[in-house]
Amino acid sequence: MALQCGIVGLPNVGKSTTFNALTRGKALAANYPFATKDPNVGVITVPDARLDKLAELVEPQRVLPTSVEIVDIAGLIKGASQGEGLGNQFLANIREVDAIVHVVRCFEDDNVVHVDGSVNPVRDKEIIDIELGLKDLETVDKRMDKTARAAKVGSKDDLRDLEILKTIKAHLETGRPVRELLSDLDDDGKRLMKELSLLTGKPVLYVCNVDEASLKTGNEHTRTFAQSVAGENAEIVLLSAEIEAQIADLESAEERAEFLEMMGLDEPGANKLIRTSYKLLDLITYFTAGVKEVRAWTVRNGAKAPEAAGVIHSDFEKGFIRAEVIKYNDFVSYGSEAKVKEAGKMSVEGKEYVVGDGDIMHFRFNV
Repeated sequence: MALQCGIVGLPNVGKSTTFNALTRGKALAANYPFATKDPNVGVITVPDARLDKLAELVEPQRVLPTSVEIVDIAGLIKGASQGEGLGNQFLANIREVDAIVHVVRCFEDDNVVHVDGSVNPVRDKEIIDIELGLKDLETVDKRMDKTARAAKVGSKDDLRDLEILKTIKAHLETGRPVRELLSDLDDDGKRLMKELSLLTGKPVLYVCNVDEASLKTGNEHTRTFAQSVAGENAEIVLLSAEIEAQIADLESAEERAEFLEMMGLDEPGANKLIRTSYKLLDLITYFTAGVKEVRAWTVRNGAKAPEAAGVIHSDFEKGFIRAEVIKYNDFVSYGSEAKVKEAGKMSVEGKEYVVGDGDIMHFRFNV
């Protein structure tokens, strides 16, 4: 399952620097608006200590982590919904991603130009929210016109959809993102939301780009920003794009470890950002473990065994017979698959088994 997160924000807030730190890519990070015209794409692995531990125990020929695709999208400015700046291009690119990583600038630096002349992360976020909301209103209005015409012939389905669309439009007109509305919608409402692919309906992680001194405790900008999004139930990560860029430039793991120790950090901020991005869509990881390969697989939270098997290959899902499951803690405790079996800790599960995060699975199938 491919997870694609789009990094968005106003120009010069640190989007491309953050992208480079995450992917060790070569996106242009320049001190002027619209340095990034076309989206840069990078694939990054999801850090998972469990995978490292399994590899240590199994000693396979290769180890394959799961991954996230990160897209660095061109900066957006006020009026983008009407085509200002690179607005139409920005909005087309962001529509394709599954989740949004919204970078806001929370540091002062006279040498880095701010497109609006001053540092104000709350204002910056609102600019993007308004532009995305206006584009969503345009999408909803078009769908309402089409649905209203169809409803005139008396279709109950279209009449129901028209009422749902009115609810969505009324919420957007308050200036709030429609993701706040999801929990109040029934199955038909959620279906329609999925069909509309509204920009403000996508899950969001806010990244506060701070200076070195504010990395652990935050600053006035981050505290004000956190208060402004408190009602969104959103994730916030503090990250210094400048420090992450320095970490990414170091060649060896030893150099990176020494740098982190010197900075008083347990891990790169990029690791936390990646893990949080991975969880935005309510995804979990299960593993396959054998002498040839130890591998992490991505599946939605709540998925049943056949769906998890289908992530490996569609034939596994079509011909699913059963799944042999070992809990991660049991594998680590006993040290090997053979010892887990001897202890009677491996279970055999059928089609209704709900996959747990960290499960080690082996599938039996027949096609």
